[in-house]
This record gives sequence, structure tokens and C-alpha cells, in this order.
Amino acid sequence: MNKIKVIQFGLGPIGIESLKLAAEQSWLEITGGVDIDPTKTGKTLSELTGVPALAGAKVFPSLEALFAAVGAPDVVLHTAGSSAAASFAQMKPALERGISVASTCEELIFPALKTPDVAKEYDALCRRTGARIAGTGVNPGFVMDILPICLTGVSREVKSIYVERVVDASTRRQPLQAKIGSGQNPDDFRAKFAAGKAGHAGFQQSVALLAHAMGWKLDEIRESCEPVVATSRVVTKFFDVAPGQSLGIHQKCVGLSGGETKIKLDLQMYLDASLPHDAIVVKGRPNLNLVLNGGVAGDDATVAALINIIPRLLAGAPGVRLMTELAVPSWRNPLG
Repeated sequence: MNKIKVIQFGLGPIGIESLKLAAEQSWLEITGGVDIDPTKTGKTLSELTGVPALAGAKVFPSLEALFAAVGAPDVVLHTAGSSAAASFAQMKPALERGISVASTCEELIFPALKTPDVAKEYDALCRRTGARIAGTGVNPGFVMDILPICLTGVSREVKSIYVERVVDASTRRQPLQAKIGSGQNPDDFRAKFAAGKAGHAGFQQSVALLAHAMGWKLDEIRESCEPVVATSRVVTKFFDVAPGQSLGIHQKCVGLSGGETKIKLDLQMYLDASLPHDAIVVKGRPNLNLVLNGGVAGDDATVAALINIIPRLLAGAPGVRLMTELAVPSWRNPLG
């Protein structure tokens, strides 16, 4: 069986972990990486990851440079941003060549919500070239959208969907702890959230995907976010948070139809959060109530979602694809 050739675009913490997991898969071949950081250009992926098997693959400053040096892969693994418009632009050189893209970009979970014209433009491009691009991940991409959608597969009627996620951010990577406002003045964090520069990305897209799957037409999507404030000192590997400073976020998003709340997402992500869990409540026939004690570990599982989507992405129709348009995600034997 021919191996699927992949490259990694974006060599931050998630990109590095993506490479490590991809290197364990006998059905994948890693041919290179791309990052805009000039200090990484020319290095081997082995130097960046510590994986000896990646000694023959190098880092290039652009997709064009990589394609010219090692040829085109089958799939680009993209872990370099939250904006759908920016991610489409970054991936244009690949999509123009018919190369498919699996991305952790949060807005790509439902790109038509904020950038309908851009999504339509790139969907047409992909259909012409035979490429596919889809967003995946844990949240968005699984816990607060795909998993509840799957649960409704046994429903005769669905009246509303509620998803709650409590995450102990102390166990997460530094960029995420920073993004949720760890150690910041609460008022400063509120201002950053209002400006779209803080908080958890992709919330509204998850609501839109849920509504799309249920066939609900929403009149409005409302999102809010408040900092969780420390009452005592909290120390992590990356932050020393004093009382009165922000520990993280309590972010909510609701989808309304006819004045009725059809979808409600509630995310509490902060340092030292107690009793982390994911919970889904579907009101309908039957009523469904699912709790994942401990929750889904975001960083680790995000990388798994990215790798696991590859075969389903390549089997999908060309275009800008939603997770609901691909086969049900699942693990694949790394030796298979």
C-alpha cells in the first residue's frame, strides 16, 4: 500500500506534536515542514521534534519552496492560526495544486459563518483542482459540535442541545494559558475579548455547525466571556497568578430561534479548575445526557483529530468540507 505523503505547516507546539504522532503512523510519509520563523528554516524536522526518523525532512520558509525541493504531498497538516480567511490564503498554493488540507483553524469548522464569500471562492477553487480543506480538532471539532451531533443519530425529535466543558488549563500549553488571560488584569482581558484578541476561538462556528446539522435556522448567535478571577495565588509552569488576577475564562454562546434558546455552549477554562469534565444534554425524544469525566485532553486530542481525519478527508468530495460531510472520525491502527 502506498503511503500518504504529508507535510506540516506551522511548527509551534501543536505542529511539533502533530509531527511526532504522524511519525508513528506506518501509513504516512512526512516529506517536510513549513514555518515563517527564519531560525527554523533549513533545520531538519528531527532537530525540532527529537524524532530520528525525521532526519531526512527539512523546514522550508514557504509552501512554494517546499514543493520545488521535494515535490507535492497528498495532504498539508495546517496548525497556524484561527482565522478562516487567513488560513485559506496561507493554503492557496496547495489548494491550487490539488493538494488537500487538514487544519486546526477554529473558524474552518464552519467558515461560511464569518466569511461566506471567501468560503464560496475557495470551495469553487477546490472543486476545480480536486483539493479538499476541512477544519478539525477537539473544541471546536468534536466535544461541543460533532459529538452532540452524533448523539442525535438516535433521536426522533431534538428540542435543544446544551454542552458544558470544564477544563483545567494548568495542564495546557503556554500559548493557550496566555490566550485565556492567565495572570492578566480582568478589565484588560475584558477589553481584549471585546476587541476579538482573547478568549476561545470557534465558539460561534460550533453553534452554527450544530444548527446546520439539525436543520435549525437561527435568528441570532450571542457570545459572552468573563474572566475567572483568582482568590489565592496559583502557579503553573508558565504563570504565577496573584489574587485578583485572571485565571482563565467562562465563555458562553447561545443560538436563538424564534426567541427560544436552541443551542447553549458553556466553557469554563481556567487554571486549577476542579472536576474537569465534558457534558452534553440533548432534550428531545429520547432525552440524552452524556458526561465524560475528566474531559477530553485538548492538546493531545487535537493532534489525534488532525491525524485521524486524513483518510476521511482524502475520501471526501473536493471542496471546502465540513466535519459532518466526512465519514465518522475514528482512530486508525498506526501499523495498519
